[in-house]
Amino acid sequence: MAAAWPSGSSAPEAATARLLGVLWFVSVTTGPWGAVATSAGGEESPKCEDLKVGQYICKDPKINDATQEPVNCTNYTAHVSCFPAPNITCKDSSGNETHFTGNEVGFFKPISCRNVNGYSYKVAVALSLFLGWLGADRFYLGYPALGLLKFCTVGFCGIGSLIDFILISMQIVGPSDGSSYLTRITNETYRKTQLYP
Repeated sequence: MAAAWPSGSSAPEAATARLLGVLWFVSVTTGPWGAVATSAGGEESPKCEDLKVGQYICKDPKINDATQEPVNCTNYTAHVSCFPAPNITCKDSSGNETHFTGNEVGFFKPISCRNVNGYSYKVAVALSLFLGWLGADRFYLGYPALGLLKFCTVGFCGIGSLIDFILISMQIVGPSDGSSYLTRITNETYRKTQLYP
């Protein structure tokens, strides 16, 4: 039979109560990562870029009809405007704390995109296959010196034309400006919504 503790506060219960009090005090006076809480006692507003997924909505990017990529795509990144939900308070890019109503732009979210300047993959492969011995593929992709060299040597006696056909068809050689080919559409590519009459 177990021994019963006398009525009233016992030593283990008092120690547990003190420990819980200390833990509560530490959790109130420090933030979630050990930082000291703000002097007002409230939580500091997060940056608008750090909001969780359900706390904002972003507009779809404007799509270029010719390239099927976002219009403002530079360095493989485009930015779309995002609107925090109503009654969300966060800091904008300049550090000002703002209370949003759902109609103001809170931040611009970067999305990935491909830089395209109108060079068609199908045209490059066709030029390399049929007119590669004249250097037409290299002229088309923006390499005029190599195109002229291939023209003067009749495609390096056919060997250079074969090598260029393989390199272009495997997309190892691309446009000279560093952009991507136009026709390779992946799941990452935004498609313009079709309008039915």
